[in-house]
Amino acid sequence: MKTRLLLAAMALTGIAGMAQADEVDLKNYKMAREYIKKEKVTVTVTVEQAFAQDAILVVGEGVPKKGTSGAQRRLTAIRAAEVAAQRALAELLRGVSIVGETTVRDAEVESDLIRSSVSAFIKGFSPVVKDWNAQEESALVILKVGMNGPRSFGSMMYEKIMTEPKIKQAVEKPAYVPPVDVAPPSAVPQAYDGLVIDATAQSFRPALINRIFSPNGQVLYDPAKISQKVLVEQGCGEYTNSVDKARAALGKRGVKNPLVVKASGTVSPSDLQVSNDIAVQIHTANLANGFMADARVAFVLK
Repeated sequence: MKTRLLLAAMALTGIAGMAQADEVDLKNYKMAREYIKKEKVTVTVTVEQAFAQDAILVVGEGVPKKGTSGAQRRLTAIRAAEVAAQRALAELLRGVSIVGETTVRDAEVESDLIRSSVSAFIKGFSPVVKDWNAQEESALVILKVGMNGPRSFGSMMYEKIMTEPKIKQAVEKPAYVPPVDVAPPSAVPQAYDGLVIDATAQSFRPALINRIFSPNGQVLYDPAKISQKVLVEQGCGEYTNSVDKARAALGKRGVKNPLVVKASGTVSPSDLQVSNDIAVQIHTANLANGFMADARVAFVLK
């Protein structure tokens, strides 16, 4: 684990008592290092990392407010570190894609409800680590936010986004219907109970709602139509950087024999497209098993 970790888009200037730096050296913070090692997580720098480890972990560093003494120096440094961590968290969350080309930042511009909800969500999280280095007189705070599960960012957003007209309109696409001139596979050697879609050749990014389209714009996989319970607990899929890891991730969801296919292109930064033949394969396999309803889908990223 590297001890010198870049803070994600951390704006530190202009706040009294906050450290004037854009990097934090974890060697100064024993409690923080032990937490990261124990939890087997990494500080989140990109949205892709957040989806891959199903959590966002951000850090903030602070120094005492000028003019304070005694215990107040520790308290003001911790508060400054917490504000820094909240800023880093806000920047990461606002870069999360919702659906298509719409990010959380875009949704906040369009919706007062989403903007206020995201703001309240960020402020509502308590640090998992508050570390004070008495020798250096500096503090470090770690915030950890789940992408899925109870009290996660995903659970909050799934509840809000589908009430917004523009977002609802963006996900209203016709369901896939196999072309009449393409015959379904004559025989399926073994029932598929999940889907791995290899997008390593595409410029594709994870989102709260990642969809899969046929060449004519019909949607094969649309997590917006999955039950909110499934979305909250599992998200719309697993995200890894290899097919083997994708198989292993789906194995934890009970998948024993996933169908593995390659994406042929993208419809938007967070929507994949497959060929007609593969679309028929996916459709046929899902009809037999219904794995999409349980989000038993894994996306393999670059």
